[in-house]
Amino acid sequence: MADLHPQLKQDCLLIGRFPLCRLLLMQDANYPWFILVPDREGVTEIHQLDAADRQQLMRESCALATVLAERFKADKLNIAALGNVVPQLHVHHVVRHRKDPAWPAPVWGRVPPTPYTAGRLAEVLERLRVGAPDELEILV
Repeated sequence: MADLHPQLKQDCLLIGRFPLCRLLLMQDANYPWFILVPDREGVTEIHQLDAADRQQLMRESCALATVLAERFKADKLNIAALGNVVPQLHVHHVVRHRKDPAWPAPVWGRVPPTPYTAGRLAEVLERLRVGAPDELEILV
């Protein structure tokens, strides 16, 4: 298993695994914010994955996006692989609602992160678990 970048370890909870990617949850209860991290060493860009892994990443991203849109009633999904701060390839999946604290701006740096309470975390995980695709193993 590839090492997870220290910033991702600090900011996120490991909550699941797809065949290619680890699934993280950003520790910010302002938004349902999930991150896919392909389990490949030294990869910083999508084009660096081989063709099979690129296709698998797209399948996993689309499966996750479908669940998030349905289970979290998203007004919009923000999906992006930026990597300006964390070079390890990771793909953000942020559920956006018109009434969220940053709407319509990007979520980065708009409001301070809000830690999850145990109850709110359980609710987010249950929503994910109920609609999870078969290839996603929930770890918590």
